[in-house]
Amino acid sequence: MITRRIAASLSFLAMTEGGAAVAHAQAYQCRSPSVASVPQIAPDGPRRDTPVTGYTLALSWSPEFCKPREESRAHRVQCSGDNGRFGLVVHGLWPQSARGSWPQWCAAQTRLTPAQIRKHMCMMPSARLIARQWAKHGSCMTKRPQTYLGVTRILWNSLRIPDYDRISREDGLTAGRIRSAFADANGSSWQPGHIGVKLNERGWLQEIRLCYSRRFRPTRCDDARFGARDDVAARIWRGL
Repeated sequence: MITRRIAASLSFLAMTEGGAAVAHAQAYQCRSPSVASVPQIAPDGPRRDTPVTGYTLALSWSPEFCKPREESRAHRVQCSGDNGRFGLVVHGLWPQSARGSWPQWCAAQTRLTPAQIRKHMCMMPSARLIARQWAKHGSCMTKRPQTYLGVTRILWNSLRIPDYDRISREDGLTAGRIRSAFADANGSSWQPGHIGVKLNERGWLQEIRLCYSRRFRPTRCDDARFGARDDVAARIWRGL
């Protein structure tokens, strides 16, 4: 569970980091839609209430995600353009356990509300995604969904996002270049080894995964989260 000491350090991070404007710029002219109800989420695996040893903040590259989904009603907020255009968005904040495992589907003691979903739709532009991330991952971190979403937002707002639209035009682009660009944009606390790059089967950027310790400090990713090695050729779809 998230302790008061960690919550205090996250609050300090929120006040001292200057990346909020850049992170928010990933949602171009975002307009939060109304949310009438909370989607019902059914577990797709067993409950695992294992000790938390660290965290992963997964950021999805929206242009690649939306390329085959522009006409999808299920992904209308993120992909239609009616609510703005998105670059990187939060896929989820995931607690990790030892040996590559993770806790999941813990017993939620407080219900998520439509107002809480709407507040974070420019960061995670899908009501179903927010509901699922809270039910599967957040419930294993804290008792209240507002705490889970608040911590996720503090981490998100602390980040400076590189101009991946410009970087996508570089010749000889690799996973290492994607990784180093993020590290360079975020100062000495972030090293390339703290940053995972997930490419899809065709070599296009799908996600960036940021690895944190139990105290939400950047830490080295294990092999599973590190993803593509530095010398792997990569491409970034420009759909902004």
